[in-house]
Amino acid sequence: MNSSDLNRKHRTKLLLGGLGILALLAILYPVFSGMHTAASPGESHQAHADHADGATPGEAGQSAFAAIAEIVALLTADPDTDWSKVDITALRTHLVDMDRLILGASASQQTDGDTVIFQISGEGEVLRAIHAMVPAHARELDKIDDWRVSAEAIPEGAILKVSTENAAEQEKVAALGFFGLMATGSHHQPHHMAMAKGDMMSH
Repeated sequence: MNSSDLNRKHRTKLLLGGLGILALLAILYPVFSGMHTAASPGESHQAHADHADGATPGEAGQSAFAAIAEIVALLTADPDTDWSKVDITALRTHLVDMDRLILGASASQQTDGDTVIFQISGEGEVLRAIHAMVPAHARELDKIDDWRVSAEAIPEGAILKVSTENAAEQEKVAALGFFGLMATGSHHQPHHMAMAKGDMMSH
């Protein structure tokens, strides 16, 4: 083999070696880059937010989680919050009851004269949520103009009655149905805040 062939072979080895090093660097770069940018186990949620580029989501998570997060933020921002009375667990229990009632209960309705009658039923924890929430919510609905609202607990659930002499309101009540009625009113948010502050019992 002459010197020209040896030089060519040497240059080929160098070229292949250089390509191998570049390929290795391409593989390792994301690893080392991630070690630099990834959050350490003890890094806070705020640190994650600081690292994020652009807008961050406004929703804190699943609806009950988001509701609790909102209440916690308001309590934290209020210098008059009495932390010795705060009861987030009571609020969480109430939110669980709301979830069970809306997703687990069954409701039928009929109209008798000027009264729309709802029969609500459920079993187990759903039944407990019905007994806890329906009579208490009826008292709030009874504050609405032109409505006369009452509820009673029965072994299988509850009976909710909404009476009105206003034909348009009766049509509205029938259209809302039981689940729409349970979401009617503006008392939920202050009720949740009062509950979290330990100022009142849940319904």
